[in-house]
Parts: sequence; structure tokens; C-alpha cells
Amino acid sequence: MLCCGKCFSDRGLELQIIPVASKVIQDCPTCGAENQRCAEAANLNDYFELLCGIYIPDENGKPLVDWLIEDWQLFSISRDQANTLLTDILGDDNRVQEPVSPSERCKSQRLNSWEELRTELRHQNRFFPETDFELGRLEELLTHLMVPIEDQDRDWFRARIQKSSAPYPGEQMGAPPKHLASHGRANPAGIPYLYLGSKTGTAVAEVRPHPGETVCVAAFRLESGLKVVDLRTPRQLVSPFLLADEDDIALLRGDIEFLERLGNELTTPVLPNAAAIDYIPSQYLCEFIKKCHHNGVLYSSSISDGVNLALFDPALATVGNVELYKVQSVDVSIDQLND
Repeated sequence: MLCCGKCFSDRGLELQIIPVASKVIQDCPTCGAENQRCAEAANLNDYFELLCGIYIPDENGKPLVDWLIEDWQLFSISRDQANTLLTDILGDDNRVQEPVSPSERCKSQRLNSWEELRTELRHQNRFFPETDFELGRLEELLTHLMVPIEDQDRDWFRARIQKSSAPYPGEQMGAPPKHLASHGRANPAGIPYLYLGSKTGTAVAEVRPHPGETVCVAAFRLESGLKVVDLRTPRQLVSPFLLADEDDIALLRGDIEFLERLGNELTTPVLPNAAAIDYIPSQYLCEFIKKCHHNGVLYSSSISDGVNLALFDPALATVGNVELYKVQSVDVSIDQLND
């Protein structure tokens, strides 16, 4: 059975492993992707044996394919196709159908440690926290979420609500000067970062305009070669196949929920009157990411379908044209609170 990188939602398989293991370039018979490097499924056995080894028989568990989909979002094909492909990779139908669960090696306390740390940072010790938190492990995990800027669109946008009759010139559309920089999701007060949106609408939504207001939107061009940490979808970004040790794969599986929690720190809506306190954990996180020599952080917008980028050094983006937009309406979504 032949498969290609597009059969999977794993960048390790797609970009590194399958291109090496492939024998031909053709339309993939499994997923239908055109003109792909295709490899015999059985040639991926060693990589999958390491991954599947972290799951052990459990009569109350579920089939391997379901764990691989849930834990790693591994396949881009249907569940039935994935099950057939996995059977061919492992060469053992009984093993694929046997109910399993993650082993004890997959357990991690990092999420609990983070919750303790964020509580301490907000309400007890801000600059010298005492919570035992493994920063070395966090630095290692961030490497799994690093993406070069070449993999992203280099054109981004920043918006400001127009306060006078004249639009802002380009030189006033960047990050504020240090003495005017207030606290934000990523930056502490007095340390300006450049907040950008992937689309014009995303940038406009982030400034919370009212209907009838005029918004200035500047285009920014990022330098190439930048390294940013992508906190949006850790399960899709981490690749267990790039690890050579079964215990390391198990540990990574245990830390995925923790990585998802870090992404939520930058996405969860915060009330303006609570921002000074509630932003502290995400500011701490971003300061550490910056200390690890990354250039910025990608995170999902909580009020639009776009992507936000907090760029630590505003000089790494060049401003272009400024366009004016009139806000016609603002959508509101509500949920009833239960008593």
C-alpha cells in the first residue's frame, strides 16, 4: 500500500520522513493528492512502532487509530482509511483492533505546575516565584512549536482607530514608544511589542471599534528568516516521529495538554478592568519565549477567524501603505449563564 505526506497531518512525516522513504512520484492512491512522493506503508513501520509502543492493552480502552487521531490529530484521511493504512504499516490486524490506552509513562504534572505558577504570579510573587516549574522542559517543548517565518505569509496588518480628521501616517502605525506602552497580552507595561493580524479584518477586530468609526490599517512586511512559536494547535504541530526514544514520545504525549493551555493564555478573552492582573501569566510566558531567542508568538484571535502575531522586536517589520476603513457593524455572540 502506498501513502504520501498528505495522508497525514504531521510535519515530521510529510517534510522529513516520507520524502526519504519514497520510491516514486505519482498521484497518491490513498488520499488522492496529486504528484506526491509516495512510499510503501510498511517502510514506515519502525517510526510507528515507537509511537504505538506508548499504548498498552486495556479492555476498557479503544483502538490504536482512535488514540492516534485524538492525541496527535495524525491523519488527514477518513477514520476507516486511517485504520486500513495503520494496519498495513504495522502489518498486524489484531494489534490494530485491540483496545489500548496510554501507558503510565504518558502522565505529566506540568499542567498542574503551570496552574500553580500562574496563581503565584498573579497574586503572590511576581518576579521571584517559588513554584517548582521546569523551565528547561518548557524551552525544549517550544522547539516543537517553532516555525520559520518562511512558512507563514510575511504580509501582516495593524489597525488604529482614527481619533482626528487626519489618518495616521505610517510612522505612527507601529508599536507605541516605551513610555506609552501599556500592558498587553504578550508585553508588560513599558516594553512595546508589535501586535499584528494576519488579515485586515483581524487587525480591525482586535482594536474593538464601534460602528461608524474610521480605522486606519497599515500593511507590515516581516523580515524573512524569523523564528516564531506557534501556540495555536500543538497537536497538529508536534511530531512524535522526530523523537528517537519511546520514553520521549510518551513524555511529549503527556505534555500536549499543557501546551494547549499555554495557547489558551493568549486567546482567552480578558475583561479590561482585570487585564493588569490576568495578563501576567501570558506576559511571563512570552518573556520566556523571547529569552529562548524566538522572535515572536503566533496565537489565535479570540474575536475573529484570523491569526495574531506578537513580534518582540518591532524593528523586524517594515510598514507599508495605510488604508482607511469605515466600520459598518460589530457582531456580538452571547451565551446564557446557568444559575
